[in-house]
Amino acid sequence: MRFSTRASGTSFLAHSIRTLARTPGAWVGASIVAALLLVAVVGPAVTPASPLRIAPLEKLQVPSARHPLGTDDLGRDLLSRIVAGARISLSVGILVLAIAMSLGVGLGLVAGYFGGWPDEAVMRTTDVFLAFPRLVLAIAIAATLGPGLYNAMVAVALSWWPWYTRLVRGQLLSLRQQEFVLAGVSLGAGPGRILLRHLLPNVGAIVVIQASIDVGYAILATAGLSFIGLGAQPPTPEWGSMIAQARSYLIDFWWYPTFPGLAIFLAVLGFNLLGDAVRDAFDPRLRSLQ
Repeated sequence: MRFSTRASGTSFLAHSIRTLARTPGAWVGASIVAALLLVAVVGPAVTPASPLRIAPLEKLQVPSARHPLGTDDLGRDLLSRIVAGARISLSVGILVLAIAMSLGVGLGLVAGYFGGWPDEAVMRTTDVFLAFPRLVLAIAIAATLGPGLYNAMVAVALSWWPWYTRLVRGQLLSLRQQEFVLAGVSLGAGPGRILLRHLLPNVGAIVVIQASIDVGYAILATAGLSFIGLGAQPPTPEWGSMIAQARSYLIDFWWYPTFPGLAIFLAVLGFNLLGDAVRDAFDPRLRSLQ
């Protein structure tokens, strides 16, 4: 009996979605991510004050009805700053992965399809980047570029792309010998058409799965650079920068560093839970072991 490839693909997708819908971690992660997205989109319009408004007479006030999360050492409302930071952190996570994926996927396609000296050049460069821990490499690049949120984003992206290059290259080493690729070559299709129309869609799913896991780590890495002074600079309401400003107040004014830290924790937790659930549901190798 012969089965349609389209039918089998549709069946796999439907089964994966049903598996995802039955996973408690997916619901928890999706709820946290949805709440963060809602806060990032509509939160700044309904916050009690401007995140940059300084009120020296209200500095370091405890959480109250007027300031639900308290105020910082300059009298700025912490709730307003954390809500504004949600938009910054989510934008940073998405942009970092967009840069890393564009560079990594492109190089992985070239290395995996053409082989030979392009493969050697790309993979030896990748090995150089992978020789350093990602955070250490990001710190070195950010220190070279100078402090600033955009420089921190570039630094994290440049430390992230090799993982996508290796992932895509590994997939193409098997895909380029498949019948649909050989058929395209025999019909006169050029490398560009084969890469973009045939191979890229086949590796797109695994790249998206990996990216869904990496968003939280990208937010955490950028916040870490801001914490040590290489990322967002005051008065930008970025979560890592806020914790850096608040670390000397931890003992006496617990709410000041605690709430920005909880925001980072929830963001990373939400994306990790959702990413793990998506990976488990859509990766047939993992699902076959369950």
